Amino acid sequence: MRRKLIAANWKMYSPPEGWDAADSPYKPDVGADIVIFPSFLDVRRLMDAKLVVGGQGGRAEPHGAFTGDVSMAMLKGAGCQYVLCGHSERRKYYKETDAAIAEQVTAAIECGLHPILCVGETKKEHDAGKAKAAVKKQLQAIPLSSYFLLPTSYSLSIAYEPIWAIGTGVNALPDDAQAMHMSIRSLLPKESRESTRIIYGGSVTDLNAADFLAHPDVDGLLVGGASLEPKRFQSIVAAALEI
Repeated sequence: MRRKLIAANWKMYSPPEGWDAADSPYKPDVGADIVIFPSFLDVRRLMDAKLVVGGQGGRAEPHGAFTGDVSMAMLKGAGCQYVLCGHSERRKYYKETDAAIAEQVTAAIECGLHPILCVGETKKEHDAGKAKAAVKKQLQAIPLSSYFLLPTSYSLSIAYEPIWAIGTGVNALPDDAQAMHMSIRSLLPKESRESTRIIYGGSVTDLNAADFLAHPDVDGLLVGGASLEPKRFQSIVAAALEI
């Protein structure tokens, strides 16, 4: 059985009050992998509190004249263990292309980070019945098979985030998410098909988390707004631990 992965994406928000409390739901748990994606400025203090931390994004180049950016190598050097690649907001606001995201994923793996590759369709693609084709195109841009040739251990997760559900309060149905996760798994290299975790992200809350996690190909959740409220996030983690 694949170990559940619950990721809290805090985006451009400060850590919520109580994040470092003794009973904080953001702390590591023996029953699931809990990863926090804070702003770059908060990485160090979360690490000092023994939380598992990831970067919200990073460039493939190890260094260079890229004002305002950080590299995958810098994230690794700062102590991050994970990194988000291709989040829908990065694709939208920073115009990150599939080719650039492929380079990010490769760079992350090469320097020992665990990338979470985000894929998903727009509302237009969803309404036209082209969701699976859109996600397939994004996945095919990533040289997944070549990662087995890298000197580092191949380690990657995938987050399916229907773009039309991000920050809108509208959600995919759990059955539809399961169908998409099955489709994604079928496209993965056979060597990693059963071991790769595919998590769902898209207006996940404490009220619907258990419904998504009940499906066999939903291996965790990428949580946005609800992860900034400790009590709600605690309920989401509890749902993962009960599976």
